[in-house]
Amino acid sequence: MTRQGSFAVAAVALMSLMAAGQTAFGDEEDDRGAHYAVTVTNITRGQTFTPIVVATHKAGIRLFELGEPASAQLATLAEEGNTAPLAALLSGMPGVRDVQSSGALLPPGDSVTVMVRTQGAFDRVSLASMLIPTNDGFFALNGVEGPRGSRAMALISPAYDAGSEINDEKCMSIPGPSFVECGGPGGGAMAVGGEEGYVHIHAGIHGIGDFVAADRDWRNPVAHIVIQRVR
Repeated sequence: MTRQGSFAVAAVALMSLMAAGQTAFGDEEDDRGAHYAVTVTNITRGQTFTPIVVATHKAGIRLFELGEPASAQLATLAEEGNTAPLAALLSGMPGVRDVQSSGALLPPGDSVTVMVRTQGAFDRVSLASMLIPTNDGFFALNGVEGPRGSRAMALISPAYDAGSEINDEKCMSIPGPSFVECGGPGGGAMAVGGEEGYVHIHAGIHGIGDFVAADRDWRNPVAHIVIQRVR
């Protein structure tokens, strides 16, 4: 039976809608071996992505809401690049089918593909990763309906700010393996006070601390994402 797809992308710039005329999932037995191949490309010039957590789930699950406070798990990812708390939270939800991580840093210009299982109503995709060097910047997909059939869908994500840490742009506040500006690894100690308190579009790097805006800033979007259903 034909089903008209409508890819609702909250706060994410949608590049391509390809759902029309595609076939709905069959029964769960036939759909058991299906996966989404989720390919993320870092399209910034001076930001690195931390490991990317990717989940498939049912409709209604959201990683965040713009204008609302970030969860503790999302704040940890956005401030530290640590995906474990968010992955554990998602894995414990009955509406989640699969949770995977890319497992490594993604430099500017590079791509990585993460395979996640999908089945029946578990056809939504969410993902998130921190941008470094930022205090609490991240990119994400937030409950996007995945493609049907073999057609791929392409999307782009802006950078978001978790609003959980002040953007002082200082080495002591930003984790990372090695930054030229810091003469080595960043610190990651959380600055206290002045946080916005809600998730919003990131304002970028302004050169107010240790990092040079000419090298580290961006002009949204930051990530190109392709999702394709495979077996």
